[in-house]
Amino acid sequence: MADLEFNTTAGQTIARELLIAYLNTGTAESPSWSAFGKRVEDSDEEMDWSQESTQDILGNTWTTMKKPIITQSFDPCELDAGDAALVKLWNLAVKDQDAAALANQDVLIVHFYAGTAKTAVFAERYDGTMVKPASLGGEGGGFVAMPFDVTLGGTRTTGTAAVGANGTVTFTPDEAA
Repeated sequence: MADLEFNTTAGQTIARELLIAYLNTGTAESPSWSAFGKRVEDSDEEMDWSQESTQDILGNTWTTMKKPIITQSFDPCELDAGDAALVKLWNLAVKDQDAAALANQDVLIVHFYAGTAKTAVFAERYDGTMVKPASLGGEGGGFVAMPFDVTLGGTRTTGTAAVGANGTVTFTPDEAA
């Protein structure tokens, strides 16, 4: 794959709203991508590259890294009946306590700032992602929240994403090399 360009204005920083994580609330054959993070104020992908540095007998330092383990926390995350991702996670975590299903979710990360704006932007699909609710509750007089942690996993498939006129996200995988 050729290097991508940012599709934003040169000299302007890229808006955080252009990096969105989606949970598949449909099926593997017919995905329905629902955005994570409604009402979340700050969330970053943390990349653990498993860096290791050693020094040889001549005093030279050598460093190695592995592919990153990518984690992301969504906190606070107040429950909302209109948030399909949270409704699915609540059912798996609270109603069913289905740890196996929570450890095997289908997640799409869309980089709306890289590629062709809204029609063919860079996306990564992870078909074995762990989504782990951290707690359930909240402050008296406040709202019920269910913050959760995500560890991207399974097979990473790169491709492009597009947003239709009705807001539906579609993912097209890259062709095999």
